[in-house]
Amino acid sequence: MERIKLVPNVFFATLFTAAFLFTLSSGFKEKQTCINDKSCDSGSQCGTCTGNVSVPPRCIRVQPHSPVRKVRGLPFNRYSWLTTHNAFARMGHKSDTGSVLLAPVNQQDSITAQLNNGVRGLMLDMYEFENDIWLCHSFHGKCYNYTAFQPAINVLKEVEEFLEANPTEIITIFIEDYVTSQSGLTKIFKASGLGKFWFPVARMPSNGSNWPTLDSMIQQNQRLVVFTSKSSKEASEGIAYIWRYVVENQYGTDGMKNGSCPSRAESAVMNSKTRSLVLLNHFPDTPDFIEACKQNSAPLITMMNTCHDAAGKRWPNFIAVDFYKRSDGGGAPAAVDFANGHLVCGCNNIDSCRAKMTFGDCDPRESSPAPAPTTSASSASNSASASAAAKEGGEGYKKSFANSDCEQIELEWVVTTAWIGIIYSLLCM
Repeated sequence: MERIKLVPNVFFATLFTAAFLFTLSSGFKEKQTCINDKSCDSGSQCGTCTGNVSVPPRCIRVQPHSPVRKVRGLPFNRYSWLTTHNAFARMGHKSDTGSVLLAPVNQQDSITAQLNNGVRGLMLDMYEFENDIWLCHSFHGKCYNYTAFQPAINVLKEVEEFLEANPTEIITIFIEDYVTSQSGLTKIFKASGLGKFWFPVARMPSNGSNWPTLDSMIQQNQRLVVFTSKSSKEASEGIAYIWRYVVENQYGTDGMKNGSCPSRAESAVMNSKTRSLVLLNHFPDTPDFIEACKQNSAPLITMMNTCHDAAGKRWPNFIAVDFYKRSDGGGAPAAVDFANGHLVCGCNNIDSCRAKMTFGDCDPRESSPAPAPTTSASSASNSASASAAAKEGGEGYKKSFANSDCEQIELEWVVTTAWIGIIYSLLCM
């Protein structure tokens, strides 16, 4: 009798365990209740905005979907990229000076981790410090021991390693520039090995026309776009002066007011069509890890729509936030997917875009497709001349979007279920 009772118990336990592990192998979707990071879909993590233990954690997006996997060959200004404000100012980082850091922090993980998660725009503050160029989160144009994070070359080498390992990726660096030494930036970029990826100023459109296509940039291996906040360096060092090519809204708390999208003081007005690129800043004066969860959620989408109207019906090419991994669901990655959908194919999400589709011919689920952005015939034809290698690229990043914990969990599920089956068979003998 004992044996008879044991068989159904083991049977139901086996079914329950297999079903549970199968659920983990498929991965929970965005905003679904989760157990840990591995229980969520690839590109997501398990967390909560509140920190309240009574509120169950949910799956939160940390990676946008790669637009170049959907449609290749469009001009650079027809894509949107996730951008991290003060990308170097990481929580838990200890100053390379050995001093205690008193500067605010804006991100949770390293530059390499950010790049692997699909970040393609990095905002870096560069200062003269200790006879070198450092990344500092400081004030009044001067760096101190307690505001200095690390030598800039460390981060630039991380970027170089990523570009070397991912030959179809393009990265943009925005420099808040406090470097005064002659050719200081040029020297450090060359020393880091990034010179070979440099996108030249001569190829940048200064009249608001289309940029070269991504395929062209990849084919010529000009995959690093660098902007500086110092106008003189365009002539002296060949580093593009940002506000000659980009319009951006006011940064900080004043730029987050509902229903308003004022331009930054140094920038041309938001609706100026003489600049091809649009940068959306969405972060407060003082970074706030807790509040970022809310700021990167619905308010970000609302502000993106507000700035779309202010920018002459243009969607942002760069979406800059603090703590990019924080939100109540889709967050900044979902905002980038939304912008890319409109820019690339006129739909509400990049997932609706398809190669060779008619602009605005979205899935039946979609409504109100975006108006088609202007693209010159010459820019469109450039994609035909791109190399086969570039067209076949975009298979993912060695440690990024293609990296999925689901494969490991599926293997664990198979092995565990097999062991349960063996034990069950032995007990029933």
